[in-house]
Amino acid sequence: MATKILVPSLGESVSEGIVAAWLKQPGEAVAVDEVVMELETDKVTIEVLAPEAGTMASHEVAEGDTVEPGSVLGLIADEDATTAPAQDASAKEETTEAPMTASQATPEPTSAPTPAAPAATSSALSPAVEKLVAENPQVDPTSLNGSGKAGRVTKGDMLAAGAISGGVGGAGGAGTSAAAGAPSPAPISAPAAAPKPTPQATAGLEKRVRMTGLRKTIARRLKEAQNTAAILTTYNEADMSAIKALRATHQEAFVKKYGAKLGFMSFFVAACCQALKDIPAVNAEIDGDELVYKNFYNIGVAVGTPTGLVVPVIRDADRMGFADIEKTIADFGMRARDGKLSMAEMTGGTFTISNGGTYGSLMSAPILNPPQSGILGMHKIQDRPVAIKGQVEIRPMMYLALSYDHRIIDGKEAVTFLVKVKEALENPERLMLGI
Repeated sequence: MATKILVPSLGESVSEGIVAAWLKQPGEAVAVDEVVMELETDKVTIEVLAPEAGTMASHEVAEGDTVEPGSVLGLIADEDATTAPAQDASAKEETTEAPMTASQATPEPTSAPTPAAPAATSSALSPAVEKLVAENPQVDPTSLNGSGKAGRVTKGDMLAAGAISGGVGGAGGAGTSAAAGAPSPAPISAPAAAPKPTPQATAGLEKRVRMTGLRKTIARRLKEAQNTAAILTTYNEADMSAIKALRATHQEAFVKKYGAKLGFMSFFVAACCQALKDIPAVNAEIDGDELVYKNFYNIGVAVGTPTGLVVPVIRDADRMGFADIEKTIADFGMRARDGKLSMAEMTGGTFTISNGGTYGSLMSAPILNPPQSGILGMHKIQDRPVAIKGQVEIRPMMYLALSYDHRIIDGKEAVTFLVKVKEALENPERLMLGI
């Protein structure tokens, strides 16, 4: 009897995942709660565990497929079920041994196994590769050295073979253009064959890597945000002198007492919470024909990882002290890079802060994180000449950018919000006192 491996619950607002990698292949032994595959969502990578011990019987989906919660990923056969077929196969082999020997002189048995080979191979191919094989029967995938996991032939391997008509951007198109423009049929055949050496000519100069599920989902969601929301960005700048002086004065005592460094992000989180309370539209979202105003302040903090950008959420940030905010952010950053953030930690944000200044960005316009209506972009602190009481002084300045959904937030509200953030950053003692 076979046990089904099902797609687990993917969390709030996540309706699908992408099969990232199978870690157990058909025929391999599987232990209870052993990781058999990885699923990628737009938020995290999820490890799927084996519900029972036994042998991996089959993969019902291929790497790269999109799956929904509750759908079947694969089958695990228990030990009794895997032993019986082996015995049956052994008995069948004994009974058929004599007829096989008697018919060895005839040519028919040698050609019979030929069509079976592609069937066995196709089960290990991804849907994209199977489509290419079906469209180009002249290409035998068994003759290719697969670059995928466990030697699996990938779409890139098929394209790199150089034998697929129209598979590489020049082959099919060049032939069509030549046929359309040539006055006689004589010269058509020569240009059609010319593009074939292109893959060999670019060998080693290109590298094809399949987009991860996280990357594809990030791309889709950001494009949806651009297509759906009326995104505008307003800019301002903040003098970071006071915060830098405060950090320099109290950093040692802060670290000694709390075991965490006093960074810039805690000031920004606190400043945004204060401004969100004054301008509630920036903490709202659209739900159908209704505007939903949030009276809680869950601040998402964008964190870059090797696989893409993730946004863990600091819940009830307005109730937290600077030390708690700094510890939470440090923990998020460490676990995000290791892929250890949970789904619950990535959902429920009401506003987001993105720090492009970490990478040296001087100015940018961040994109909304739906369904949120506002996102604040931090940037690099740079010494610049500014006018202070009629005198030119060099001050550490930071450009601030607020991208907002103009369907909810009016220009006046957006500008006022950003000015309040600026004023709070330039007067950190008032921010820490909550006045």
